[in-house]
Amino acid sequence: MLPQHDRYDYVPLPERADYCWPEGRRLAFTVTTNIEWFAFGTGLGHDPARTGEPQTQRNYAWRDYGNRIGIWRLFDLLDDLALPAGHTTNSLIYAHAPQITDAIRRRGDEVIAHGRTNAENLRDLWPADEAQLIGEVTDTIARHEGRAPRGWMGAGAYETACTPDLLKERGYTYLMDWPMDDQPIWMRTRAGPILVLPYPVETDDAQAIIHRKWSADAFCEMVVAQFDEMIEKSLRYPLVMNVSVHPYVFGQPFRVRALRRALTHCRQHPLAPRVWWCRPGDIADHCLALPAGVVPGS
Repeated sequence: MLPQHDRYDYVPLPERADYCWPEGRRLAFTVTTNIEWFAFGTGLGHDPARTGEPQTQRNYAWRDYGNRIGIWRLFDLLDDLALPAGHTTNSLIYAHAPQITDAIRRRGDEVIAHGRTNAENLRDLWPADEAQLIGEVTDTIARHEGRAPRGWMGAGAYETACTPDLLKERGYTYLMDWPMDDQPIWMRTRAGPILVLPYPVETDDAQAIIHRKWSADAFCEMVVAQFDEMIEKSLRYPLVMNVSVHPYVFGQPFRVRALRRALTHCRQHPLAPRVWWCRPGDIADHCLALPAGVVPGS
């Protein structure tokens, strides 16, 4: 037998129930930033020049640029376009760069748990150790935000076989580590269902710029084409478009200009009244309120 999982069933898009986002909107549009803290000279993480390059002061500083400069450019851009956002955030940001989480709070945006640091991930952890790490991240965010995070994205989007179970048991409502759909679906865990929100592989700047070596313009042209197609197809199906950006990638000045053009196109599109500009947690709340049987897996 081919190895498979039993987290969710195959339900093709044409066989699903129809529904709308708030006020009859058809496309839920969210921007997700990835705010990460790295170890110096060791651990995991991207290199701007070559995959697998050892950690050096150069690639530490390149990524640190995102926290010192890039995220503030992205905040300005989001403010200029009046766009809400979700921010997948390493919990070590609270210790090393709390001004960032202060700014997220002022904007009314959402902090999404993103592990402790992207210098590590969950792979190869024993379940008890993974549960302890998830608990540490959750408690850190709750202590600073006054409430526990509702959403999770693993560092590097990595999981173990029991991550969804542990997240549900710790009280999480949704996760974003499974990029298999353009709609939210419910996933089975041993403690009950957890929602999977669409998080992109294709419209993720790290995948496009770092791994595939695309230009900023090519990435932003893809964002525009993605939006144009999804806003048209959303007449038939409610859809989610999530644009993922890393401050050390699209916080660079020349890339911000390209991203501004792409997001402005989305904001000013003739069919923009069909769009719900929202945070990931808003999507989860809406799905929770829908009758059973509407969202796949419910």
